[in-house]
Amino acid sequence: MDLLRFFTAGSVDDGKSTLIGRLLFDSHSISTDIIETLTKQSKNIKDDNAFNLALLTDGLRAEREQGITIDVAYKYFTTSKRKFIIADTPGHVQYTRNMFTGASLAHLALLLIDARHGITEQTKRHAVISSILRIPNVLVCVNKMDLINYSEHKFNDIKDEFIKFSNPLNLSNITFIPMSALLGENVVTQSSKLEWYKEKSLLDYLETVGINPSQELLSSRFQVQYIIRPETNVLHDYRGYAGKVLSGKYYVGQKVKIFPGNYDTEITCIEMNQQNVTEACANSSVILHLKDAIDVSRGSSIIPINELPNISNEFTATLCWMDDSSFVKGQKFYLQQNSYRTKAVIKEIVYKINIHSFTPIEGESNIQLNDICKVVIKTAESVCYDKFTENRNNGSFILINENTHNTVAAGVIE
Repeated sequence: MDLLRFFTAGSVDDGKSTLIGRLLFDSHSISTDIIETLTKQSKNIKDDNAFNLALLTDGLRAEREQGITIDVAYKYFTTSKRKFIIADTPGHVQYTRNMFTGASLAHLALLLIDARHGITEQTKRHAVISSILRIPNVLVCVNKMDLINYSEHKFNDIKDEFIKFSNPLNLSNITFIPMSALLGENVVTQSSKLEWYKEKSLLDYLETVGINPSQELLSSRFQVQYIIRPETNVLHDYRGYAGKVLSGKYYVGQKVKIFPGNYDTEITCIEMNQQNVTEACANSSVILHLKDAIDVSRGSSIIPINELPNISNEFTATLCWMDDSSFVKGQKFYLQQNSYRTKAVIKEIVYKINIHSFTPIEGESNIQLNDICKVVIKTAESVCYDKFTENRNNGSFILINENTHNTVAAGVIE
């Protein structure tokens, strides 16, 4: 069964958490004990059988008290057609960094707009980030249509304005759906109050939207997470390399290279769930055995010799700065790409991105919280990478402060 990852984004009070709550509730994806608990917590609702739908995703106490989303809330549900992972991201400007991380591996961006207010600065900000992260599908949900009497004219105005604004962003596969999350209009089933809208409801759309490319069709990538070397009497010569197949396929007899080191060898055995298998596909956690006893450590890449990635100690990337402390020139970091780690510096700030107009701001020497910049990264050791647009799992990284060990930035390689 397919898995669709999508995130919600919008301004504060646009109804993101309510929309997800309605989607989960109306698709019967919530157990009765959770419904009973949330009904008791919804003291301000007069109907004894009703509850605040936003409580399904606003898990922090501060979120429930303020009625806002602060952290990224992940929810999982399944229908007869597809599995889903939802990332409910914050709407406040100061939590843009949370939205960047919640969106990084999504197949779909669900941008929510309050029908009364139309496109806001946060709408533009989230559209720009969706463009930077090359989200394959963009769904614009115009919410609270009940508060504007389900006006087709107003919906079309918002649609036209968004298309005009987003033209320079090159967003992929943009779709528009009018709805009322609070009342459930056009969320799971088509609404009789939106007779002029003839397309799919939200759930119908989510169940049928394309998910491309498949990780199995991408170049094969595997990084070692752990070396298994029991050295017991029974398993005296056992040496296995545990990790997750990031993309592509691996099979017994496959010729591979090991980086760093540039060693050639061959896969002799693949273990999965304590059984030997002939091949392993993307997202499988496996143990690989190699023909030769060579130097392999945590973070080493095992790559088919005919599918080699880029290998360099200098590359261009787009960063979202996540630390409260600003960037200091000459600052040293650890660059972490999956399980691989090496020392790194920001060699050059090429430009900052104006989050409102998507235009470059050149000549900047400072990076502050939530800034998005194009930079040149230089590393102490070579990094095996792909462009983020070609392979997300092998084209992204984080920067860690060498002294505090705080994650200060997330980046995608260009």
